[in-house]
Amino acid sequence: MSAEATNPGNPVAPAQAGPAAAPAGPSDLGEAAHRRRGRPRLELRGLRRIGRAALLGPAPRDGLPDALEHVAKVHRAHHPDADLDTLSRAYALAESSHRGQMRKSGEPYITHPLAVTLILAELGAETTTLTASLLHDTVEDTEVTLDQVSREFGKEVCYLVDGVTKLEKVDYGAAAEPETFRKMLVATGNDVRVMSIKLADRLHNMRTLGVMRPEKQARIAKVTRDVLIPLAERLGVQALKSELEDLVFAILHPEEYATTRALVLGHAGRPGPLDAIAERVRTVLDEADIDAEVLIRPRHFVSVHRVRLARGTVTGADLGRLLVLVAEDADCYAVLGELHTCFTPVVSEFKDFIAAPKFNLYQSLHTAVSDEDGAIAETLIRTHRMHRVAEAGVIALGNPYAPADGSDPSEAVAGGAAGGPAAEDGERVDPTQPGWLCRLLEWQRATPDPDTFWTSLRDDLAQDREITVFCAEGGFDDGSGTVATDRTGTGAAGSGTVGLPAGASCVDAAYALYGEGAHHCIGARVNGRLATLSTVLCDGDSLHLLMAPDSAAGPSPDWLDHTRTPAARLAISRWLDAHPGAEAGAGEGPVGAGAPSGTGETRGAGAAAASGHHGGDTAGLSTDLPGATVRLAGCCTPVPPDHVTGFAVRGGIVTVHRALCPVVARMAASGRQPVGARWRGAGNRVQGCRVTLLAEAFTRPHLLADLTEAIASEGAAVVAAAVEPPREQRVRHTYTLHLPDAAKLPSLMRAMRQVPGVFDVLRAGRAQSTVAARS
Repeated sequence: MSAEATNPGNPVAPAQAGPAAAPAGPSDLGEAAHRRRGRPRLELRGLRRIGRAALLGPAPRDGLPDALEHVAKVHRAHHPDADLDTLSRAYALAESSHRGQMRKSGEPYITHPLAVTLILAELGAETTTLTASLLHDTVEDTEVTLDQVSREFGKEVCYLVDGVTKLEKVDYGAAAEPETFRKMLVATGNDVRVMSIKLADRLHNMRTLGVMRPEKQARIAKVTRDVLIPLAERLGVQALKSELEDLVFAILHPEEYATTRALVLGHAGRPGPLDAIAERVRTVLDEADIDAEVLIRPRHFVSVHRVRLARGTVTGADLGRLLVLVAEDADCYAVLGELHTCFTPVVSEFKDFIAAPKFNLYQSLHTAVSDEDGAIAETLIRTHRMHRVAEAGVIALGNPYAPADGSDPSEAVAGGAAGGPAAEDGERVDPTQPGWLCRLLEWQRATPDPDTFWTSLRDDLAQDREITVFCAEGGFDDGSGTVATDRTGTGAAGSGTVGLPAGASCVDAAYALYGEGAHHCIGARVNGRLATLSTVLCDGDSLHLLMAPDSAAGPSPDWLDHTRTPAARLAISRWLDAHPGAEAGAGEGPVGAGAPSGTGETRGAGAAAASGHHGGDTAGLSTDLPGATVRLAGCCTPVPPDHVTGFAVRGGIVTVHRALCPVVARMAASGRQPVGARWRGAGNRVQGCRVTLLAEAFTRPHLLADLTEAIASEGAAVVAAAVEPPREQRVRHTYTLHLPDAAKLPSLMRAMRQVPGVFDVLRAGRAQSTVAARS
């Protein structure tokens, strides 16, 4: 049952006891409202007509119940040929099933499914979605069964209703909420209309949340913020997302909300700079014979609040944006040309989401122009079709699963999946299932634990941007110069494009491409250059993954420090749990050294010094976790007297980093608790310590030979070396070295700097951001 529904048989409401109790009259509702006058309540947003009609029951007029007239009118505006008989039958079943149930706001419960249906109708949802939205609480809250829904309305409607039906707390306990969302997401993978109904359902519940206790308001608002708002963003339903953001903002941050609201109301009614700019834009486009509609689009409260935080102050021009709507794609660029010709453009604000749409179907041209007085107007340029999709997202696409031959789509529903057109290989073509949803569905299958799923889901949805990486044919480098593909049996293509959340590393890309086969990844080339697996990828990067021919190769626990996607994290954790001995013996080569070697010397005897020892004391290191296995991180290879800190990873292992290592800041920002670590004293010299150095030099003949000679003269052994292709007469060498004594590190670095042509030698961890900036 909905959190806002009360059953007439509930002893808490004795005045309404009994299934045959008459619906409350207007005077009763008025008294209830008077009793609650002192409690905060959000606006009901024009649902009073629906509430009054619902009180009258399903008495038909012109073939439609009174309560359904407004919904039918809105629906016919989007779908003139819609069959309203199905909606009428669905309303009759919903009204009779919910009769006698009241919401906590004091209204008949039928007003809730009616309001949800109206929200979807205003966004242009087709009849099947509206039918399911009218019935979405019947199976959960009444005696209606899924079999009954299937018999009367078809398997397609039944699937949608089942998808949004909550799991009972009696059966699932504390896991009911995460498992309900898992169920909805799996159903959404087969039919995105399931999540559309859930979002509209949550929006109406948020609108009427003022009757709840403050603590319950906050709990529901936090789930909305962490899960449903990101899902609305990913499905492109901006109309629902914006209002949900404002409602959550008002509950969780009432003071900031009041300040922002007062700021907006303070500018209301005043002639703003946007009005003058909009009028001039209309004149310019008329003179250019471009048929366009120019509107001022107000920002919602959360958007205004973000502008205020970013800029420190808000002007009248910041409270809205210009929206230019045209007929054809080509007209968008014609408008852009006129605006940039007649106004001063702000070049940094230009974005072309028509040529490169966002991952949530969004398309538009973004720009900003300035008038003679310096007022800046952010401007959106799009077609009317793009505008519908920008507002309603997947809802604007109607029924994406309708077969092209016009047959009944419900006939293709089998085993709880919505039917649709099929590709030649038998796979269902789904234009609305984006990459993020495919990844989410993939990793949730391997996450049976509800708490792990709930945490991973929130983390995954917190990634609010997506990048595209171009992947070359991946394979297994056997040292002969040839690359063999797919020797893990995963069937991954290893080429093409892959979508990843912003901030993803080569490790994330490997698991997105190869799944479990990514355990054998030992290196990568990013944009043609050798790179560490911890390298953060950028939008448009090209990637070539290097795979080990040895099936015994496996991931290092340090890979967990460089993952952003739950799929990679969970796959690595499963492998480490299944190979507990490998955690203490795994080398750091693939992540730390940056060279494609990692299965030879790096995983051999020489890796023991870097990989770790038991007892909380590694080569003079002690930590605050006695008895833990301690390992020096390969990304920064700390040596005395570096300031160090540690982080606990799976298997009772503490990975120790230099305090200035970028990984430390990233893990602290993600909420990981540091573990104290310290060197045991000057008398305990590190025997066989490992360090990674980067040498920046001007390219010249024999540079590699001279550098290795300088290294050898200081008594250091080369474990791994990588030389990047020269760029602008500069070259970068990366050396992973084995030093007999950590005290010799300063003299080694001085000797390398004295080699002709070398202008800097840096430790790997400290140098990463500096070197990246130089390149």
